[in-house]
Parts: sequence; C-alpha cells; structure tokens
Amino acid sequence: MREADGIKRVQVKTTTYYNAGWDVQVGRRPYSVGNRERLVPYDPDLVDLFFILDGDLTMYVIPSRVIAGRVHILLTNYSEFIVGSAAFLMKGSTPAAA
Repeated sequence: MREADGIKRVQVKTTTYYNAGWDVQVGRRPYSVGNRERLVPYDPDLVDLFFILDGDLTMYVIPSRVIAGRVHILLTNYSEFIVGSAAFLMKGSTPAAA
C-alpha cells in the first residue's frame, strides 16, 4: 500500500468465525513442524497495517500499533476502522456487454 508518507507493510486477514461479533486471528504461528506453536503477536515494527475482511464482507484497515500485543480481536470494537464493503463483488451480476 502506498501513501503520501511512503510504502506500508500490510498483513491481510479474513474471518468467518462469529461469536457475539466477528472474531479474527491477528497473531501468527512461529514456524514449527506441524505448525503447532502458540500464536504470537506480529511485531508492530514489521507490520504497519492490518487489512481485515469479515464474514459480512466488511473491510477494515487497522494500524498495527492499535492491535499491538493481541493475537485475536473482536471486530465490533474496531468499527472506527471500517473502510467499506466488498459485498458488491458477490452480487452475481455481470456487466452488460457494450
């Protein structure tokens, strides 16, 4: 992502898990055989933004420093970071031929 102040490092996450709101995993697993290590938070010095798409196709852009130290978040607490919806992509209609 490019902004006026330079290139941003973005981590993309999605969720389809609903529990009193959309719950999204924003942590990562250190590499291990079987990928069984506990989730650890992303280093905010290595990721600038999280782009998150929830099960309703709502899009969020959340600064990593807002999420810092967490491995799961409930998106209802981050409504101020909603940037739009991708629901229009699922309409199933195709543009009319010219």
